[in-house]
Amino acid sequence: MMALATPVRAGTAATPYRVYPLPQPGQRSGPNVTDDYERWYTEHTASNRMVLSLRSTIHPEIGWALDRLHRLCTNDLFLLKSLPGLTDALFEWPEWYVREGHLESEKYAIFSSSPEADRKHRHAIESLFVLRNSATNEPNALELADCRRTQPLIFDALNNLDPESDANTEFILNIIELLQAISFRVILPHPDTVENSPLRTLLQIAGYSTNRTLIVSALSALGLLFMYPSNVSRLQADSPALEAAIRYLPLFIDKPLVEASLNYLYAHLSHPPMAKAFLLNPSMPSALRVLVSLLLVEQVEEEVSVDISGSVRTISANTTFATPDHDLTTEELDRLVPMPEPQRCYEWMKAMFVIEPDGELTQVDFWNLYKDAFTPHVEVFPVLVASEVIKNVNVVFPQAQAMVLPGPPQRFVIHGVSRRKETQASQRFKCQWDRSLCSAMPSASAGELYDHLIEHVDDVEASHAPCLWSTCGATRMPKSSLRLHVLTHIPCSQAPARHPSQDDNITIAVDDKYPLANPTLRPPPPPRSTSVKFPRPVVDPPSSSLTALLIIRILFHTSFVATDLAPRPDGERFGFPGVVEEDDGEIMSEDYGSEGEGERKGRRAFVGVRRMMEGVRMKDEALANWVAEMVDAGFDGLLQ
Repeated sequence: MMALATPVRAGTAATPYRVYPLPQPGQRSGPNVTDDYERWYTEHTASNRMVLSLRSTIHPEIGWALDRLHRLCTNDLFLLKSLPGLTDALFEWPEWYVREGHLESEKYAIFSSSPEADRKHRHAIESLFVLRNSATNEPNALELADCRRTQPLIFDALNNLDPESDANTEFILNIIELLQAISFRVILPHPDTVENSPLRTLLQIAGYSTNRTLIVSALSALGLLFMYPSNVSRLQADSPALEAAIRYLPLFIDKPLVEASLNYLYAHLSHPPMAKAFLLNPSMPSALRVLVSLLLVEQVEEEVSVDISGSVRTISANTTFATPDHDLTTEELDRLVPMPEPQRCYEWMKAMFVIEPDGELTQVDFWNLYKDAFTPHVEVFPVLVASEVIKNVNVVFPQAQAMVLPGPPQRFVIHGVSRRKETQASQRFKCQWDRSLCSAMPSASAGELYDHLIEHVDDVEASHAPCLWSTCGATRMPKSSLRLHVLTHIPCSQAPARHPSQDDNITIAVDDKYPLANPTLRPPPPPRSTSVKFPRPVVDPPSSSLTALLIIRILFHTSFVATDLAPRPDGERFGFPGVVEEDDGEIMSEDYGSEGEGERKGRRAFVGVRRMMEGVRMKDEALANWVAEMVDAGFDGLLQ
């Protein structure tokens, strides 16, 4: 019996197995078909796998292709025309749903549809979603706008599907957004034709739907459609979309809804007949007020302070300034000149000098003061010589002494006297009897002034006399009462206390001198710190504010630009204003009357918002001029 051979492991000479070489690191063993590798799915051939999968009618393959397209369609480099047959393949499932697929969903709205119908519904929505996302890229939007299947799909969907059904909401939303992307090629059919028109459904959604997302999408689509001249003939003055836009306008917190409403209002009112008709709308004044309120809410301002102070300097109120020397007044000079010498010299020294132990005057200055005062009258009233004047100093001021100070150079001085100063106190205690004509020297104190006034009262011979102090209007009274009355004219011995709120500094202009000889003639100083504060816009207004301003501008021009003098064309006269026919007089007067009423209502509305418009500020100069023009027109709007 033959013995069986024992198997031997690979690598030995006796092994019966084939040896396979081990793969080297980094060596590619086959094609890369991982999930994120897209190159071979997007080859530009008619046999592209994604296109073939969409047409295969095999639901897993269709779902796989749509999932890949969802990732690709958001890329700006993704082009529908680069994949032959892809656009037509994407239209098949949405067209099926619009044609027959929606019937089962609407029929069994409260029950779950069959798995088969649910898969088809999902394919239709996903295919439409790919078309909608692709249309955000301009080349794809042009491709879909020129495609013969795009507009029929949109028109049929908006006419066949019930927008109130929850099953159709997502599909209709994608349809409307696809319509927005190709709106530049859409011409709305005339209502007399048998063609399907999306206008009725869009107006119904915008005016009566309770779905906010659909309302925003419908208002946006209508605004884009009516921006093109070929579609403005379908505008209506009583459009449900217009009422909806006005109704949703005050919801400032909902930016997308407000912007959609503003865009529709701008497209609607850009057509002159609609703007004129809107002036007669009962909601026009409130809509105008809301538009101005939106401008105020969205403007961003900063407070700017501009310093307009003049050049000033401050001086401490406690600073002691050198008061000017006293000079003879006219009254004093008239009193001294006729006096005989040396009595005149004595009185002159008392008026011009005071005792001051440390004071000092040169003998030359002393003599010059005397000579300058009395030399002009020397022909009538002789004067003393210099030596006599110097000797008389000791008679009036015993403490004073004429002396010679050693030099060099030697100085001849009079020690112990100084010039009398024009102090504030001396003016305070100046007698103003005889209606301020009293020639007496100012008193040194309040008591001295009172004694002086009593002398005036005692000089009155009558038992009753009026008060003769300056401008006092006190009538005749007994002398006893007059003695008490004069006390009311004597100033306090001490200066009045400064109020706690009074500043410690005095503000004067740079060129002003201080102290002044006559403080009552001091010009009012400029304020030390004066600034003007006003708000200023920081940034340009957002797009919603700009749209609102354009709408306000349209209403302003429609209200304030008179058309009464403009010629009106007709079939016979071609607008020549010189030709008037009686047959058309009533019709033309009615037209002009309705327009005139609308303009009057528009002007009244702008007058009502004039004060609100005064608070609107624009950074751009041209826009600021717009606002200023409308504010100015509001002042006389009712007069036009």
